[in-house]
Amino acid sequence: MMKTSKKESTNSGSRDDNPDANRAEESELCPGFQDVDAFVKYGLGAVLSATKASAGLPQAGDEYDFYRSFPGFQEFCESQGDELLHCMSQIMQHHGCRSHIRDRNKLTGLEERFDLVVDSNDVILERAGILLDEADGVNRTQNPVMPAGFQPPKIVVSSWNRKGSSSGSRSETFRLLHAKNVARPQLKFKEKVDNSNTPFVPKIFIKPNALKPLPSYFSNKQIRKERPEDLDVPAALADFIHQQRTQEHVEDMFAHPYQYELDHLTIPERLLSKPEPQMYKPMAETKLSFIDSLEELVALNGKLCQLPEFAVDLEHHSYRSFLGITCLMQISTREEDFIIDTLELRGEMHILNEAFTDPTIVKVFHGADSDIEWLQRDFGLYVVNLFDTHQASRALNLARHSLDHLLKNFCNVNSDKRYQLADWRIRPLPEEMIEYARADTHYLLYIYDCMRAQLLESNHGQPGLLQCVWNKSKDVSLKKYVKPIFSEESYLELQRKQKRSFNTQQLTTFRLLYAWRDKLARQEDESTGYVLPTHMMIKISEELPKEPQGIIACCNPVPPLVRQQVNELHLLVQQGREMPLLKAEMAAQKKKGLTTIKKAEVPLFGPHDASRGSDSGHPQLVADEVPVKQGVLFSEEDYKMDVDEQKISSLLAPAKITLFQELETPAGQRSLSVAQTKARSIIESFENPFRMYLPSSGAHVNKNAKFDPSSKIFEISKRWKLQSAEQQQKEMEVKKKSKEEAKQKARKLSEERTKAKQSYQESLRNIASVRQQAANSKDGGRKKARCGSEDGETTPKPSKKLMKSAEKSQKTEPPSEETFKPFDYAQSDLKVFDGSKAKDNTQFDPNRQAQDFRKKKFPQGQKNNSSSGNRSMSYMKGKSERGFRHNWPKR
Repeated sequence: MMKTSKKESTNSGSRDDNPDANRAEESELCPGFQDVDAFVKYGLGAVLSATKASAGLPQAGDEYDFYRSFPGFQEFCESQGDELLHCMSQIMQHHGCRSHIRDRNKLTGLEERFDLVVDSNDVILERAGILLDEADGVNRTQNPVMPAGFQPPKIVVSSWNRKGSSSGSRSETFRLLHAKNVARPQLKFKEKVDNSNTPFVPKIFIKPNALKPLPSYFSNKQIRKERPEDLDVPAALADFIHQQRTQEHVEDMFAHPYQYELDHLTIPERLLSKPEPQMYKPMAETKLSFIDSLEELVALNGKLCQLPEFAVDLEHHSYRSFLGITCLMQISTREEDFIIDTLELRGEMHILNEAFTDPTIVKVFHGADSDIEWLQRDFGLYVVNLFDTHQASRALNLARHSLDHLLKNFCNVNSDKRYQLADWRIRPLPEEMIEYARADTHYLLYIYDCMRAQLLESNHGQPGLLQCVWNKSKDVSLKKYVKPIFSEESYLELQRKQKRSFNTQQLTTFRLLYAWRDKLARQEDESTGYVLPTHMMIKISEELPKEPQGIIACCNPVPPLVRQQVNELHLLVQQGREMPLLKAEMAAQKKKGLTTIKKAEVPLFGPHDASRGSDSGHPQLVADEVPVKQGVLFSEEDYKMDVDEQKISSLLAPAKITLFQELETPAGQRSLSVAQTKARSIIESFENPFRMYLPSSGAHVNKNAKFDPSSKIFEISKRWKLQSAEQQQKEMEVKKKSKEEAKQKARKLSEERTKAKQSYQESLRNIASVRQQAANSKDGGRKKARCGSEDGETTPKPSKKLMKSAEKSQKTEPPSEETFKPFDYAQSDLKVFDGSKAKDNTQFDPNRQAQDFRKKKFPQGQKNNSSSGNRSMSYMKGKSERGFRHNWPKR
C-alpha cells in the first residue's frame, strides 16, 4: 500500500508538473522564441548578417563572370539559389499565394517567377498595412472584430517608442516631444558661440586646486580680451601687434591647464583596496533637486567639496548647432540627485571647477571621452581623479560595455532609451525626460563599488588591474577639445570615408558643396547635417543636375537651407560641370590641343538642356585649347593655320544665322552714341599690365599703346620681335652651315671614288691576261695562226684587234653598245636533253658556245676560252654583276 501510494503520489506530481510545462510550451510564439520581440530580434540579426554576407559577393560584371568560370562557384550559386527559391515558396505558401516557383519552363520561367513574387509582395504588404492600421486604432469597418479586453493605444509614434510588458497586459505607449518651435538657446548666451575657423582656446581664467599656477595669458584679462591698440592703429596692424604680443603665450594657449596636476596625481591606498558596495537608495526615496540659479549652483558646489565621490553625466544636443550644446548635467551622490540647467547657467558653470579638480574627490563617469571635451568647450571645466566605468567594463571583458548592460548586470534595472535621441533644449523638461536623465547617474556609484571589487577579485586581490583602469581614466581626463578647422583638403577625408570614385567634375562639385555647407553652417550656427546631409551632397555631386529642380529632386526631404539657397547651389554645380574631364584614358585622345569631353549620363535629364553633349556621336571640343602660334607675342600679321588646323577650327565655328541673335553691322557702318564712344575711349586708355605676357590671339591690346614708342607694350613687342628675328637668323645660319658641311662631305666622297677607279684601271693595264701568259710560256712568244675549230681541238687565240678593242672598252667607263646577235642554237649540243649523263656539266647555258658542251679532253694547264666574236649574249669580263651559275627553270 505504501508503494502504491508513493507511485500514485509521484504520478500525481508529474501530472501537476506537466500543465506548467504545457503552459510554457503553449506560451511560446515559435519553437525557441517566447514572444514576438525575441523573434524579431533574431530575424533582424539574421537579415543583417545576410546583408553583410551579400556585400562580400562579387559584383555584377567582369568580376562575377570571372568567378562564374569556376565550376565550384557555379555549383555553390546554383545550390544557394535553389535554397532561396525554396524559402520564398514556403513564405508564399504561408500567406496563401501561388508558390510553384521551381516548376517552370526554362524559356518563360523567369518572367513567371517575377510575376509570382510581385503578386505575393502585394498580398503580404496589404496584410501588413491592415495589421498596422488595426494596431494604430484605425477602423476600416464600422464594427471591427477585436479580441475581448483589447484596448487600442491612443498615441503610437514608432516601434522603438513602445514599452512592452511581459505579464501579458497592454503595451504602454509614449510620445516623443519634438522641438520644432523651441527658441534657439544660443541667443541667450552672454558669451557668443565662436564658430570661426580658428583653433580652440581654453576658457579657464581661475585655476583652483593648482600645483602649478595658471599661465599669465589666461589670468590676465587685458592680454586675453582687451586690445588697446585697436583704437589707435588700423585693423590689420592691430592684428599684427596683437599676434606679436601674444606670440610668447602660444604654448600656454593650447596646453592642458591641469597637465601638471594630472601627471603628478597619485591614487590613495583606500581606492586600491577592496570596497564594500554601498547599496543605492530607491529613486522614489531619493531627493531630486533641479538647479537653474546661481545661488543653488554655489550651494551645490559646497556640498560636492565635502563628499569623497559623486557621479556625473551630460545630455548633449548637436543637430541645431555647429559645435554642439551641452543642455543638461546630472550629478548624483549617495543621498541625493541633482539636475543642472546648463543652458541657463552656461556662464557660471566654471564654479564647479573647485569640486571637479579636487584630487581627493572621485568623479565617476561612464564613457567620458565626449563628456570631457564638452565640459572644456562650453564651461571651461576640467576633471582630476576620474574613474570611467566604461574602461573598467573593458578591463573585466564583459559581454557589452554600455550603461544599460551595466544597469542590468549589477542593479537588475531595465534602462529605457526612448529619450536618448530627444531634443534636450525643451524647457520646461517633461517628467519622463527628467526621470530618464536621473537614472543615468543614480545607480552609478553602486556600480563603481561593484566594479572595483570585481577588478580586485579577477586579479587575485592584486591592485594591478585596478591601477590600470585608474591610469586609463586619467588618460581620458587629459583629452583636449579640438575645434573643427576647415581647410582646402578637408573634403578629401570625407570622400575617403564614403569610398566613392569621382571624376574631375564630380570631385570639383563635391569640394564646392563641402565648402558652401561648412561656411553656411558656421554663419547660421547649424550642424552640417542640418544644412545639407552628406548622402544628399554625394547624390548631387554624382548626378550633377542641370536645373535647380534637379537639386531639389536629389534631396528627400529637402533641407530648409537648401530650398532657400538652391540658386547658389545651382551655380556651384554649373561651376563644377565646366571643369574638363581629365583621365588617363582621355589624355591619349588629345590631338592638337583639342580634348574630347565625355559627359556622365545623368537620369535627371532636361529635354531643352543642351549643356551636355548632343545625341550625335560627334565629340565635344574645348575651344580654349586651340593651338596658339608660339614665339611671337604681338604679331601684326594674322595667324595662319595649317590645313589640318583649318579643318579642326571649322568644327568650332559658331552658327552664322541664329534665331535669337540680331545681325551685326560692320564696324564702319555702325553708329555709336556719345556715351559709347566715351566708354570705348576710356577702356582703350586703360592698360592691363598682365595682357602683355599673353599671346596676341584672342588678347586685348591697346592699339594706341602698341604703336606708341613711349609705352611699355611697344618696348616689349619690339623686344620680342627682335628676339624672334634673332632666333630665325640663328636658325638660318645653322641650316646653311649644315648644308655646306654636307656638300663638302659629298665632294670628298666623289673624289675618293674617282681616285679609286683610276688606280684600279691603271693596275689593270700592266697585268697580262692568262692566255697571253700561257702563250708566252709554250711558244716563246711566237704567233700562231688561227685555225677553224673542230671537235677535239683547243680554242684558238684571239686576234690583236679583239685585244685592242677590249682594252679600249676597259678604259672607257660606259661599255660600247654592240649590235645584238642572237645565239645560234644550231651549233649547240642538243644531246644534253636526251637524258644521257654528261661528265662535266649537263645543264644548258646559252652563255657558253657549242664547243663548251662537246666532250673533249684538253691538255693540262689549258682552259676552254671562247672567242670574243662568239659572245653574243655575254657581258664584258669584270663588268657583269650576274652570278656564274643560273638556276634556269627545268622542263
